[in-house]
Amino acid sequence: MTNVAIIGCGAIYQNHANAIEKIEGVKLYAVCDIDEKAVEQAAKLYHCKSYTNYLDLIADPLVDAIHICTPHYLHNEMAIAAMHAGKDVLTEKPICIHPEDAKKMYETALETGTRLGVCFQNRYNETSQKAKQLLESGELGNIIGAKSMFTWQRDESYYNQADWRGTWSQEGGGVLINQSIHTLDLIQWLMGDIKSISANVATRKLYDIIEVEDTADAYIVFKNGAECIFFASNCHTSTSRVEVEIVTDKGLMHISDNELYWQPNGGARVSLLQADSATDAKACWGLGHETLIRDFYVKRTANEQFPIDGQEGAKAINMIDAIYRSSSIKRTIIL
Repeated sequence: MTNVAIIGCGAIYQNHANAIEKIEGVKLYAVCDIDEKAVEQAAKLYHCKSYTNYLDLIADPLVDAIHICTPHYLHNEMAIAAMHAGKDVLTEKPICIHPEDAKKMYETALETGTRLGVCFQNRYNETSQKAKQLLESGELGNIIGAKSMFTWQRDESYYNQADWRGTWSQEGGGVLINQSIHTLDLIQWLMGDIKSISANVATRKLYDIIEVEDTADAYIVFKNGAECIFFASNCHTSTSRVEVEIVTDKGLMHISDNELYWQPNGGARVSLLQADSATDAKACWGLGHETLIRDFYVKRTANEQFPIDGQEGAKAINMIDAIYRSSSIKRTIIL
């Protein structure tokens, strides 16, 4: 039996807890949070042990793996401490705030022989998996370019729910690092390695509420010569579907949440997949949490590499860092 603990009992932890309970041979052993009321409620709900100090949890010899569901700025220190204690780690996105910390986390996993995984669950959506398979097969032709539109609604009430949100020091950014990071990760996963990024960020609507950006746009060039235009904003009046469009020399592929379409050059658009969207998770978080977490433990049991490890999980943070730097100096950043 693999004993798993979750650090952080906020908005996302139940996606992890519910998934863990469905995996044979894996048990939710403990939960941890500095909020005594929150952790007591979580422990009661899942019939497990509770901690209010993550260092005490990490020191428990019965814990085999730890899920980190805390505010962004805590991910690196908690993950590194857990790995030094011999625990495998699965952290929520982002892997951390700064690229240099992501590097330390990856190096710690190598040094300690532990596993480090990052939750980019949208890669596990059926539409994402199908798109990846088709693009890699060459069946749809060579990739030429892409377009991504991300328009959500995040208002003052959202940021008032937690004091770490909307801050550079604790959230590490705004719409890029908290919401559209999944879209950035999908773009590079589907399109390939990135050559350069030219971008702008701004706070257009929430400037009197948050320190960070609520809007960003970028022009991304890939090493294979493909290009992508990216737009993300939390200023919309509602939360719309995330749209990713990939252009090849044979046509156009369109991903819209749980729907995947293909339109060949000169032809009509056809549906390639309409996935089942029934889930306990919020649709805007993607539908793949359970599948990702199950795969993490399947790979762990089989002693195989989890596909979204520290190196892979750091790619989106490197993109975000390049976007911020490009906007700051008004120049293209070469990755």
